Amino acid sequence: MLGRTANDLYWLSRYIERAENIARLLEVGYRIVLLPREGEGFHEEWRSTLESAGCMQGYMLRHGDLVSRKVIDYMLFDTSNPSSIAACLASARRNGRAQRTSLTREMWESLNSSWLEFQAIKPATITSNSLPELLDWVRARSALYRGAMLNTILRNDTFYFSQIGTFIERADSSARILDVKYYHLLPSSEMVGSGTDNFQWSVLLRSVSAHRSYRWVFKDQYRPPKIADFMILNRQMPRSLRACYDELTVALRDLAALYGARHECHATVEATRDLLLEADIETVFQSGLHEFVQDFIGRNSRLGNEISAAYHFID
Repeated sequence: MLGRTANDLYWLSRYIERAENIARLLEVGYRIVLLPREGEGFHEEWRSTLESAGCMQGYMLRHGDLVSRKVIDYMLFDTSNPSSIAACLASARRNGRAQRTSLTREMWESLNSSWLEFQAIKPATITSNSLPELLDWVRARSALYRGAMLNTILRNDTFYFSQIGTFIERADSSARILDVKYYHLLPSSEMVGSGTDNFQWSVLLRSVSAHRSYRWVFKDQYRPPKIADFMILNRQMPRSLRACYDELTVALRDLAALYGARHECHATVEATRDLLLEADIETVFQSGLHEFVQDFIGRNSRLGNEISAAYHFID
């Protein structure tokens, strides 16, 4: 496969996953900002959302102050923000169109219709009451595309690069969402276990579609170590870091078998997966959850760069 084709398929999947993940981050920020806060801390939830999405610097250059309406517009519709949902859908469609012959009809139709429908939305019509419905729509369209891909595409290099793009992006997002709550929104000691603290954990779990499954696994109140364990180390939770690296390991292994060659990225993915296999949550908390998550984000970013170099991505 040509490097440009591999690049486009990889980034197509990353952009679709990113659009969904931005919707999830916005949901966390939106629901938490509804809680009563006092003084200068009122907008810290939006600050944490922008920082976690890697959009803080761009937003401040464009707007200069934290205002809910401006944050929502910037994350949803502002195409100058490369991580906005509008920009992600446009980039995904552009990559899909460039590699139209590599996609099945169902994949292309779901991708194209999502872009067309989002283009028809007028930003002024999105109110606080309608925002959750729009975010649900974004998540549903991402699921539609991924379902079309999983159910119609050959298990060849097109599939492998699509899988790699999806799970590199998902792992990054899951790590950042966890960091939003634990590092940026960490309450004072007297608030730990309070209604506010529990509500924040509930919103975080809902943002990764894990609220009910957490209850199935633990049958317990929200406890930070158990939630962190669920989102980092539980292989049954499909958005956990462990689950993402299980999928990445398989996709890169199959790609190496198809092409008959291993690269530095194969050693990196296996080392990171081994780290997640061997970790226990008590040790993670003792060494610092924020530090662990930041180290993981760095490893995940390095893996993406190594994959790009190994397979000669051309943008």
